[in-house]
Amino acid sequence: GPALLFVKTSQGKEEGRRFYACSACRDRRDCNFFQWEDEKVSETRLAAREEYNRNHQPSFTHRQNVDRYKNFVLLPLSKRRFCQECQQLLLPAEWEKHSDHQFLCNITTTQLKSPSQLLYPLENKKTNAQYLFADRSCEFLLNLLIDLGFRRVLSVGTPRLHEMIQSKASQEEEFNVRSLLLDIDFRYSQFYTEDEFCHYNMFNHHFFGGEAARETCRKFLYEENGERVIMVTDPPFGGLVEALASSFKKLMAMWRETEKEGHDNKEMPMFWIFPYFFESRILDFFPSFSMMDYQVDYDNHALYKHGKTGRRQSPVRIFTNLTPSMIVLPEEEGYRFCTVCQRYVSSGNRHCDICNSCTSKDGRQWKHCVLCKKCVKPSWFHCSNCNCCTLQKHSCEKTDVGCFVCGKAGHKRSACPSLSRR
Repeated sequence: GPALLFVKTSQGKEEGRRFYACSACRDRRDCNFFQWEDEKVSETRLAAREEYNRNHQPSFTHRQNVDRYKNFVLLPLSKRRFCQECQQLLLPAEWEKHSDHQFLCNITTTQLKSPSQLLYPLENKKTNAQYLFADRSCEFLLNLLIDLGFRRVLSVGTPRLHEMIQSKASQEEEFNVRSLLLDIDFRYSQFYTEDEFCHYNMFNHHFFGGEAARETCRKFLYEENGERVIMVTDPPFGGLVEALASSFKKLMAMWRETEKEGHDNKEMPMFWIFPYFFESRILDFFPSFSMMDYQVDYDNHALYKHGKTGRRQSPVRIFTNLTPSMIVLPEEEGYRFCTVCQRYVSSGNRHCDICNSCTSKDGRQWKHCVLCKKCVKPSWFHCSNCNCCTLQKHSCEKTDVGCFVCGKAGHKRSACPSLSRR
């Protein structure tokens, strides 16, 4: 889809040279597209780019994959094969073409309903970063959504939550929650129809299926018969918050355009799942959001797992524009309700009377620093040279070097006012 416009800056200079680069891949080894904003591109280079794009399209369209799936489920169990190298469901006529590949045999209906466990996770932190919700977190999220009265879930980059909803809907007659998956991983088109999955890039709000896919999303967002909609998103943690926020605001605008009364000045309900240390960046774009203490954990990530102490705890949290008191966290996992803050907090998150808030971000009990006038991590100590709290073993960096963008002291590049203006 469309590239993003970046700026290459030099220290102390507010103006930098602008360039276009791939919206999804931040590593040039994954996508080497690069073009200066003011660069004139030759016809030959444009033709070569078009040819490259054509050669890198998926083998089948979404419609073809839906038809293939219908044929696949009619096969007897002994003839159901999945190529692990091509990550593709195979029909008998295609076996010979994949004869030297590794494949799984006897693919069951249960496996077909759980494609996130059948497919290899894409774990490039700067591109796909498919870290999949553990069952504990997935079940908690679904139960919470049901308790809050939502009957439609726009699942943006949350394939495991989507498949849990799809699976329950096919097995339980009274289950009345529906989900639409928006994801950049086209492999899911093998398992879901055009009404269940849209190939989508959340970094540039691009629907690969064009206007038809966009219309599918619009129809899903229309709240008929009182079926409330919520968006749940779990972006790659290495992705640019600015680009993600821009796309999410466009999805919210689509929701507002569904001509429902009262939508004009409202935000679509949303759960943005992201590490707690991005809190300030998310609040820059969505001031109405607040961070919940619930630790989201993942099956295939060594560090992002639920734990009870220190660094073993997952740093991933839920950011939401719903009223915090509505988000009930499980007491059996150690969460409790703070009557002053009017929200559920982790057991180690103690209320600070000076800050008048439960201040911990990482699940441990933080301590108040009188000099910094705020609570800090328990492992931090106040350094008189740096005039702030930091780790005990650190190198004091009392230098005159300022922001990398504008050269002024007092802020980092990420918080530079001139960068925000641009």
